[in-house]
Amino acid sequence: MTNPPEFQVSSGGAVAIQQPVSIARKSPSRLFWERFRQDKAAVAGAIVILILILIAIAGGPIAEALTGHHPNDIVPNSQDDFGVPFGPNSHLWFGADAEGRDLFVRTMYGARISLFVGIVASGFAVSIGLIVGLTAGFFGGVVDTILSRAADVLLAVPQILIAVGIVAACSTTKQGCLGGVLQPGLPVVIFVITLFSWSYIARIVRGYTLSLREKEFVESARAAGATNFRIIWREILPNLLGPLIVYTTLLIPTNILFEAALSYLGLGVPSTEASWGSILNDASQLYDVAWWLMLFPGAFLIITTLAFNLLGDGLRDAFDVRTER
Repeated sequence: MTNPPEFQVSSGGAVAIQQPVSIARKSPSRLFWERFRQDKAAVAGAIVILILILIAIAGGPIAEALTGHHPNDIVPNSQDDFGVPFGPNSHLWFGADAEGRDLFVRTMYGARISLFVGIVASGFAVSIGLIVGLTAGFFGGVVDTILSRAADVLLAVPQILIAVGIVAACSTTKQGCLGGVLQPGLPVVIFVITLFSWSYIARIVRGYTLSLREKEFVESARAAGATNFRIIWREILPNLLGPLIVYTTLLIPTNILFEAALSYLGLGVPSTEASWGSILNDASQLYDVAWWLMLFPGAFLIITTLAFNLLGDGLRDAFDVRTER
């Protein structure tokens, strides 16, 4: 952007033109990053999430190498004469669990399962919700009615009860459900979490799409002869990326807690696979005499949930130009 030139007449009659002064214009991405960096809580949340991802990738093997204990090994001399596991010490940094396994190693490996389930299930849910919400909001009419009512049904059912029933039914046999498509363990857990998560995203995307399809740039594209697919792909979808990123960061911790709840009820991943929820399930019988069994996996769950929520709030404020700083 440049200022308009100014003309000045000198005493000799010559016309002098002042050189235009350029003013730098900030791009939307630069404005976003400047606003995001100002939110110290969101930046801290992003740093914590990066650390948790590194723990999920390499924390388990590193903990195993440092302690010499495998996640399912029964550590010698890890319980007293009454079968109560020992607490944190120089040999067992987080103490031992009810079966005498190293809680530190299992907690590090548990980050991998919990984050994997939360991120993958959220990715599937966002993809399904995006397709359903875009279709319902853009085309309207009967299509909107059918898809919206389907989402309303899922929002109305008691999710945890239905989820427990599905996981229990698919885990009773080695064949799983749907002709072996859903195998016991992680596949059925991810399926159940996705089943009950996409409807939230679909409702949000539908609302944004209903608003965007009436905008001038959509009408201009339609008048220029653009097809429905091109309008959705080139005009509406780019304007949904910001809200989608925000709601995805808020959905991930919800799904991590969903997996933890299923594992706490004994219906999540197998006992040989450590997750924070399954560790809490193992601790439910001894929490009154072994406080560390609840403290460490519970603290990781709280920190993870808080970090994702802080990041989501910061992204929402950074994308929203109307937010005051």
